[in-house]
Amino acid sequence: MSYIEELGKNAKRAERSVATASARLKNDALTAISKALIENIPEIISANSIDLDNAVKNDMSVSLQDRLMLNEERIRAMASSVMELVSAREVVGAIDSGNVRPNGLRIMKTRVPLGVIGIIYEARPNVTVDAATLCLKAGNVVILRGGKEAFNSNRCLTNIMRNAISQAGLPADAVALVEDTSRESANEMMRLQYLDVLIPRGGAGLISAVCSNATVPVIQTGVGNCHVYVDASADLEMAVNITDNAKTQRPSVCNAIESLLVHKDAAESFLPMIAQRFKSHKVIIKGCENCRAILGSDIENASDEDYATEFGDYIIAVKVVENIDEAIEHISKYGTGHSECIVTRSLESAERFKREIDAAAVYVNASTRFTDGGEFGFGAEIGISTQKLHARGPMGLNELTSVKYLIEGDGQIR
Repeated sequence: MSYIEELGKNAKRAERSVATASARLKNDALTAISKALIENIPEIISANSIDLDNAVKNDMSVSLQDRLMLNEERIRAMASSVMELVSAREVVGAIDSGNVRPNGLRIMKTRVPLGVIGIIYEARPNVTVDAATLCLKAGNVVILRGGKEAFNSNRCLTNIMRNAISQAGLPADAVALVEDTSRESANEMMRLQYLDVLIPRGGAGLISAVCSNATVPVIQTGVGNCHVYVDASADLEMAVNITDNAKTQRPSVCNAIESLLVHKDAAESFLPMIAQRFKSHKVIIKGCENCRAILGSDIENASDEDYATEFGDYIIAVKVVENIDEAIEHISKYGTGHSECIVTRSLESAERFKREIDAAAVYVNASTRFTDGGEFGFGAEIGISTQKLHARGPMGLNELTSVKYLIEGDGQIR
């Protein structure tokens, strides 16, 4: 039996205990995890420092190092998020709907765990805690496979959580970490028969590889080639603030924008304003010929490849468009169905953008950075689904469950 298969078998063995655990028992385990994270802050920071040292040696970009870094503030924030889950409503066993048929049958639809969930993700150790605790709250067992860049952090966090879960009275194998970070281990996990669903969380390459090679059901998340479109009627100060926030507040995450589209009637005034704001963040602008004519030829020329790229860094592709038709066409061609924004004072333009843009989240006059389970009021989330089956948008507790029908009768036959 291979290492990955053994992890899967252990997870399947723990599945029933976790799925049938009471809300109180699960909350006790979550509370224990939150407390243990706080108690072990020095140990977590020490493990994370090894990963950060390796990141510097391997020339990891500054934005990716930021995603990798854990400090006391971030660890306390993780612990706080776990406690928010404790206070979240219990979804397992909740009745979604019910009706009584003419023959007297009482039919109810209730929420049940998905089972064993596999999650493959990259250099974000906070995902280790977010994913594990969300899955636990929803009654699922989880097998985590993080990137090698965060290996020491992930192993430390997982061991802390497993000990806390065990002390609370649930199987430690409710949470497991794949400690083999080779490509072979990822490929084997994509075919692991013990998984009920596999969730990739990371860049386009990872998600494409999982979707192409997995033989288990996959929920696609994360690729975020997001846009802001500044319409002719936009409040330009508002547009500057929204565009700046959406690009620079945290450029490495999937709800940050990668491209900016500007109506030709707003371009002469708006582009110098946003270029000045971007200058303070050292954002590299890649623009079309019209953009370069306004901002100067020192602006890099944008290619089709640039418009299709999720930079995850202080780089943005800019295009001046003729009208909203061209903006919608551009987004339809290059967007990844994640989050798209229009800045406008035109109700007609806003309604058309909302109607015709095909994305999980469509914004009018607000930053795409709000595409997040916590910001939407759902609590923590395991990722942003960009597909249309089962789950779309921020995936919280409901999206980590399925349904079953409960039918009660008093002797009916058909």
